[in-house]
Amino acid sequence: MKQERISKDLYYLHIAKDVSARATCLRRKFGAVIVKNDSIVSTGYNGAPRGCVDSLGAGWCFREEKNIPSGERYEMCRSVHAEQNAIIHAGRDRTLGATLYLSGIDVKTGELSGIEPCLLCTKMIINAGLDRIVVHKSENKFLVMSLDDMIKRFEDQFKK
Repeated sequence: MKQERISKDLYYLHIAKDVSARATCLRRKFGAVIVKNDSIVSTGYNGAPRGCVDSLGAGWCFREEKNIPSGERYEMCRSVHAEQNAIIHAGRDRTLGATLYLSGIDVKTGELSGIEPCLLCTKMIINAGLDRIVVHKSENKFLVMSLDDMIKRFEDQFKK
């Protein structure tokens, strides 16, 4: 029986999904992996800044309490996003030309969220010089975006 081998993109997305298990958000758990020249440069998950109480430890979510919808008012969240943490830990010299893999789980359903980077993370991805962004959409499906795609997404937010 011939055994199938998963693609490198799925391999790194599965690692990002595993990294998301460290997340401390009560809504969604995200994991990010930055890969350059087929080597993992950095990982990150969403959680409160170092030394600060996270939502998991506090036992409640400010955004939930205030009924803030998903995708809005990120400044009202305790967490630093997974992409942001991975970029911070890597440094720009190691992110230039690299690929960011992003996997997220909806805590309530346990399903992959398929959510793409928010506007703030998009700006950080652009400045970090990441060439490719791969988002886990379902167990064996993913979306690949280029740096040019990210720039277009950003610019489209500010068109008149």
